[in-house]
This record gives sequence, C-alpha cells and structure tokens, in this order.
Amino acid sequence: QVQLVESGGGLVQAGGSLRLSCAASGLTFRTYAMGWFRQAPGKEREFVTTIGGSSKFTIYADSVKGRFTISRDNAKNTVTLQMNSLKPEDTAVYYCAGGRYGTDKSEYAYWGRGTQVTVSS
Repeated sequence: QVQLVESGGGLVQAGGSLRLSCAASGLTFRTYAMGWFRQAPGKEREFVTTIGGSSKFTIYADSVKGRFTISRDNAKNTVTLQMNSLKPEDTAVYYCAGGRYGTDKSEYAYWGRGTQVTVSS
C-alpha cells in the first residue's frame, strides 16, 4: 500500500529554519505531483506548495513564497520542504501529499500522518 512518512518537524525560534522530508513507498513516485499542506489548530488544512513529477513546475502559497523551497528526488522517492525565515504563524502540522498537480486538497489521493512544526516568537 502507499505510505508517505514525514520527518523533520520540531520547535524553532522565529527567523530560524527547518527542513521537512517525506519518504514515499508503494507508488510510482515520479508520476505523482507531491505537495505539502498544513493545518493549524482550529483552522482548515491549507495548501503550502507542490511540485510536479519532473520537478519542472512548482506552486507556492503567497504566505510562504520566497521563504520555503520544495524539491524532490525521484531516485530516492523523497520530497523535501526547506523552510527559512520561519514565523510564528507557520506553526502547524505539516502534511505530505501525493496526487495530481494542483493546490486543492481534493487533488491529492495519498496523505502522510503529519509532522508538527512550532515556531516560537
């Protein structure tokens, strides 16, 4: 079965950096767009960024543009989210997702369990 496993979350001070990774198995990785979403307490899950199968195309939410970078390694079946200049409002559970290229949750068929990112002020 398909498994997406996130790692790399934690507690960081505002202005700091974190690197999230997602390891995928059970799917033909290179044929799927891979995205990151996040959900803060009491809020809806929101789109963060996505990358196409060939890494040629990416989309970022306005709130993270210029601070976050998504990348993937199709040889290792991994996708990475480098997060710089973190802000307290970036605090959320971050989810890795695999599916069709887009910004809507409904386009992603596969989801990880999430990793907590907490940014202190």
